[in-house]
Amino acid sequence: MPELIIEADGGSRGNPGIAGSGALVRDSQGRILATRATPIGRASNNVAEYTGLIDGLRLARDIDDSAEIEVRMDSKLVVEQMSGRWKIKHEDMRRLAAEASAILPMMNLTFTWIPRAQNGDADALSNEAMDAAAAGRDWDPASSRIRPQPAP
Repeated sequence: MPELIIEADGGSRGNPGIAGSGALVRDSQGRILATRATPIGRASNNVAEYTGLIDGLRLARDIDDSAEIEVRMDSKLVVEQMSGRWKIKHEDMRRLAAEASAILPMMNLTFTWIPRAQNGDADALSNEAMDAAAAGRDWDPASSRIRPQPAP
């Protein structure tokens, strides 16, 4: 059983278009420990998905850099590429995958594809990021509906 769970998502309104990513980290009981939404500007949906992964990995590293981590995403492309089952042909994706791989030991990570309906919190964060990008502002975590939860 993983000690931490990363849920990440990214999207663009147009492809490429206004893009943003969202990521959160949960503990093994499901409590949200950390969140991040990143307004990207103009980018493809795949760049946004990888950005969400990178943000999630950084959040998890800051919590516990030796934890066993399950990454859950609704991007089949990112999950399969990061698992080593699909080749990474596009140079931007190769660069982003290399950046993600350098954040935490890959042996501590497992990647799981989940249906979009099971990725609602990360999707909400990515939409908050796209809204911020469209308005030309930074994401404000205080106004987010997805927030870290205090320990009991």
